[in-house]
Amino acid sequence: MLMSDLILKKRDGGELATEEINWMIQGYTNDEIPDYQMSAMCMAIYFQGMSDRETLDLTMAMADSGSKLDLSSVSGVKADKHSTGGVGDKTSLVLCPMVAACGVKMAKMSGRGLGHTGGTIDKLESFPGFTTVLSMKAFLHIADAVGFSIAGQTADLCPADKKLYALRDVTGTVPSRPLIVSSIMSKKLAAGADVIVLDVKTGSGAFMHSEADAFVLAREMVAVGRSAGKKVVAVVTDMDEPLGHTVGNALEVKEAIATLKGEGARDLLELCLTLGSEILMAGGLAEDEKSAREALGETVRSGAALAKLAAFVKAQGGDERAVYDPSMLPQAPIVLDVPALKTGYVSHMDAEGVGLVSLHLGGGRATKDSKVDLAVGIVLNKKVGDKVSEGESLAKIHARTQEAAEKAVELLRTCYTISEKEPEMTPF
Repeated sequence: MLMSDLILKKRDGGELATEEINWMIQGYTNDEIPDYQMSAMCMAIYFQGMSDRETLDLTMAMADSGSKLDLSSVSGVKADKHSTGGVGDKTSLVLCPMVAACGVKMAKMSGRGLGHTGGTIDKLESFPGFTTVLSMKAFLHIADAVGFSIAGQTADLCPADKKLYALRDVTGTVPSRPLIVSSIMSKKLAAGADVIVLDVKTGSGAFMHSEADAFVLAREMVAVGRSAGKKVVAVVTDMDEPLGHTVGNALEVKEAIATLKGEGARDLLELCLTLGSEILMAGGLAEDEKSAREALGETVRSGAALAKLAAFVKAQGGDERAVYDPSMLPQAPIVLDVPALKTGYVSHMDAEGVGLVSLHLGGGRATKDSKVDLAVGIVLNKKVGDKVSEGESLAKIHARTQEAAEKAVELLRTCYTISEKEPEMTPF
């Protein structure tokens, strides 16, 4: 076979055979197919799509490209959660401690940021000394002893996806549905959990901008997972505005800590209760949603979830004191307000635009080799539905330099739409 032939076949709308997909993934994993050819294939897939059979074959080929995680040494129900990504999405930092406090074990492989925001690994590195580079023995031990562990994807677990993950980020092919499905589900299948809950984002700040596309993506991922014998549930959630009130790595960690103290944003807590309930029900630890939500809420009220986060940070080499004293987390030297230019109500926010402001500040990656500034970001004082007066602060910019901060103020202001009439709000 020749990779150039496969690129032409897919470019022209052809369907790749199972053996062609297996050959391509094996060759790319073994460095026999160069990045530039795989980039061309990703772009061809972006425009031409893939059939259900092709997507399943691609997923399984990627899952089989390396070793698979054996969680048999971890006791109890093992669950995994994945979000398709969004602006301000710090869900794992809240959800994992909550479900762990309810008795579910999570051995979670996470990635770094795709595009305009940092990923879970980036956020966790805000804790002084924290590491996500763990031996497999340590990773599994922490998951069993603490209740959850989060590590960077190991070189031998889905190595094909690890290479493609970085490549898609810098070639404009992240929002391709077959590539999203295969990337997410190959890792989930290789990671060995019994229960998989998927948070599929839709809206201006998500990869799936339309609700219809998000439901199609959710159904495809569930179908792939169930075909592999896993308990898989998908929830489609809103990303028309950033999740919570913070965008930026250390700032999001601070908000996650506040949420575990019962002081966080309502939308963030509500999402974690929804996803956590699905995990507890699918894992047989709750009979219905009401009892599941009550159990999860109690982990916050009692402080058990916050204690789990501290134990997790300590187990992975971090300074757990930062959980109780977030001032120890990275802080930007420049903080500027974004004053409103008129009085009214926030009727719309451009979530993607907010994410791009974070990227401008250094909170995301313009290229796969970019270094993320953990301290910078945005604190949103006003969100959709909030009343605002002229001159009142819409948000605070946390920046490395005065010049970057001033530019961010102008950019962020364009992300807000302020209207005279109070908008109708969609209930949670």
